[in-house]
Amino acid sequence: MVQHILRKDEIRVQFPVAPLSLPRFYKCKMNAYNRGAYSVERIAHSRALAALFLFLFYPLSAIRYPLNVFAQDIREPNVAGQFYPADKTALSRQIDLLLEKSAPERIGADIFCLISPHAGYDFSGQTAAFGYKLIRNKPYKTVVIIGPSHYYGFSGISVYASGSFRTPLGGLEIDSDFTQKIINPEQKIGFIPEAFDREHSVEVQLPFLQKSLADFKIVPIVTGDCGYQTLRNLSENLIKAIGQRKDVLIVASTDLTHSYDYQETEIIDRINLSYLQKMSPDELYAKLKEGGAQMCGGYPVVAAMLTAKGLGNTGLKVLSYDNSAQVTGKKTKGLWTVGYASAVIVREKSEEVTLLSPTQKKRLLEIARGTIEEYLSSGKRLDFKEEDGRLREISGAFVTLHKHKELRGCIGNIIGQKPLFETVRDMAIESATGDPRFGPVSKEELKDIEIEVSVLSPLKKITHIDEFQLGAHGVLVRRGFAQGVFLPQVATETGWSKEEFLSYLCEHKAGLSPDAWKDPATEIFIFSAQVFSE
Repeated sequence: MVQHILRKDEIRVQFPVAPLSLPRFYKCKMNAYNRGAYSVERIAHSRALAALFLFLFYPLSAIRYPLNVFAQDIREPNVAGQFYPADKTALSRQIDLLLEKSAPERIGADIFCLISPHAGYDFSGQTAAFGYKLIRNKPYKTVVIIGPSHYYGFSGISVYASGSFRTPLGGLEIDSDFTQKIINPEQKIGFIPEAFDREHSVEVQLPFLQKSLADFKIVPIVTGDCGYQTLRNLSENLIKAIGQRKDVLIVASTDLTHSYDYQETEIIDRINLSYLQKMSPDELYAKLKEGGAQMCGGYPVVAAMLTAKGLGNTGLKVLSYDNSAQVTGKKTKGLWTVGYASAVIVREKSEEVTLLSPTQKKRLLEIARGTIEEYLSSGKRLDFKEEDGRLREISGAFVTLHKHKELRGCIGNIIGQKPLFETVRDMAIESATGDPRFGPVSKEELKDIEIEVSVLSPLKKITHIDEFQLGAHGVLVRRGFAQGVFLPQVATETGWSKEEFLSYLCEHKAGLSPDAWKDPATEIFIFSAQVFSE
């Protein structure tokens, strides 16, 4: 049984089937946005009489008066054994093979959104694997999956508000805190359970997510017939719910052209892909309405694009394209052919580092010192659990140690590969024990060590040194396999000029000639840093 969101003038009741035996002075009606969700409305008698009737004929546990009650159930898979193996071992092995065979082009940015197909794995699984391979082991905590309704016709958007979805690989909890922020029946965004009853567009993404990520929750969304404003409302609600979080991934589930002519499919899909690459949601919506573009999940893609652009993310890249005729080798006119694409929308990089609050800085310093203390005592690397979204962002960082104001160790990771708090933990150990210029720090001298943390912005390549601001930017120079880096504070501490800074960096850090920075073959990158110490 499921619970439904009703209007303020309705009494809430759960029915396993339609309540055909209600007294004549009540009638069943369809909630405006929860089609198929039966409710009881007063016709001629008072609410008190209705409550008495329900008390007498239905268990108290079935009655819900609060206005914001959501589904609390476990949804079993609809298409296990059809679209993908129902056996856990076979499913896991199939996805492993698909991921192993995929060879996506490396993306030098964090991924905000996947656009992924939803046919059976034997048909579109290899295409889908291109996107999922790029997000493997990334620290996403909430994944919003938006798919179209193939079987149940309704107007608006259905968000599965709470509970869990099960696949042969296990259960996935719904992020109910997140769903409460985006559901708004007045905007035609509610919970319509029938939209999920036979649907596969959300479900087929789940096993890939389970094999790619760990420790995440899901937000399942199915779109019906939507006006552009409804999709915009959804995107605005998503933007507010996401806020400054960098651990939210959106998956827009869609196949492309459906046709009885494989050549026609390929021609139309070239047009479809061009609309994707334009990243113009209003134009795509218009083309979907007039038939100039064909995507069964076109509305989910429009919603994902609107959300991405609203958060400043505009870079879309197509990773792979295929269709069922190419997969099966049956290129025959009159044979049903479906197109598949895998694409990503990436997060725009910022040259400046997002400033940390005093509490966040204090926490990172605590992690650095606690890590060093434990490692020097036991040789063990501490595991920390962090709920702060900023500290979970992928970020580069350096940890610098000073003893009596003299350098005692400095090691860092310029290009972020882990959440910031883990980067600081790992670099703290390296600075204390792995800097080749110094011997390992001892437990006895740790009391005299001052810890400094530098949190770095993404790198920005420059073509002229006028873009480099002395004291504000750190610099990385690279030519071939030789490279060297200085943090921004080096300029302040030494008093060097810009030319002296670059010459010393090239000669003493990168092992190049002092004037290598003048050579066009030498790449120069700048970055900013937020520096703080105990």
